[in-house]
Amino acid sequence: MDKKELKPTRVNGATDEVSPGLSRRSLFVAAGAAGVAAASTSFSSGTAEAHSTDWTQPGNNNHVIELQEKSDFPAGEVGIDFYGHCAIKITSPGGASILFDPWRDDPSGAWGLWYKYKFPETLVDITMSTHTHFDHDAIDRPQSTMVLDRMVGTFEFADLKISGFADKHVCRAPGWYPWTNALKEFGVDACPPNNVGHMDMVTYVVETGGIRTLIWGDNRHNPADGFWDAIGRIDVLTMPVDGSQHILSYDQANAIVERLKPKVVIPTHYLGETTTYTLSTLQPADEWVKAQKSHKTLDGPSMKLAAADVAGMDKEFMYFGHHAHKA
Repeated sequence: MDKKELKPTRVNGATDEVSPGLSRRSLFVAAGAAGVAAASTSFSSGTAEAHSTDWTQPGNNNHVIELQEKSDFPAGEVGIDFYGHCAIKITSPGGASILFDPWRDDPSGAWGLWYKYKFPETLVDITMSTHTHFDHDAIDRPQSTMVLDRMVGTFEFADLKISGFADKHVCRAPGWYPWTNALKEFGVDACPPNNVGHMDMVTYVVETGGIRTLIWGDNRHNPADGFWDAIGRIDVLTMPVDGSQHILSYDQANAIVERLKPKVVIPTHYLGETTTYTLSTLQPADEWVKAQKSHKTLDGPSMKLAAADVAGMDKEFMYFGHHAHKA
């Protein structure tokens, strides 16, 4: 087996060898403290494979056809719905919807049990993923007419414009849990320019209702200058920060916020007790949020933003906390 091919692995729980060149011990070491117990349970089942189930989804594309036939769209508020972790749905004033980064547990079992249930089969027009890690790529789960997985370039539909910018995933864990070291177990590079493919990233700028939202994903904190120039003005910024500083450290995230000067900041990628187990090693984002000059913990998993209101804000932290949609 080529250790650089990180494909789902068939496991024979009765033997000590997972596959040639990869022992159960090395796979458990790669799983780290977060996943050994759950991984061992998963391995005993015999197989771990991922496949699309899109063809089984109920519903149809009638809503997309309706939007496609419109030429005028109303002004109004932009809807933002939180499904836990980094999964955010944006709904335009005209009713077009995009869901970013639906999550799942790692199908190999190596990273343990992160989520308390399967991602809900949410009805949405477009599903998008920033990268191919399990906690961002359950693109088969939403009931979605379109799937734009890791899209680079520009896509326009109804009263939405989406621009994707290719960059790189964080490759050195800044927090207490050095999860990026696990890639060494597989003989691959985490950092550019020779990073393994699943450490590639796409960030998205969504323009609708007069608001420009940047979906940061798990992007590195220090992309090249061309990236910053390309993304332009940002009104709403999502940031993957939790108490364990799993993806970005507080200082890294604060520097990004200062550079972009968004009107609104939405924390993501943290432990929410509605969706996420402590086996993920994540922690809530409370400490980071409460250290900000202006912050608000929302009273539910939804909010609406009007461009006129957002224009008067300055780095307002809007924190969903433990709230998340389950359906």
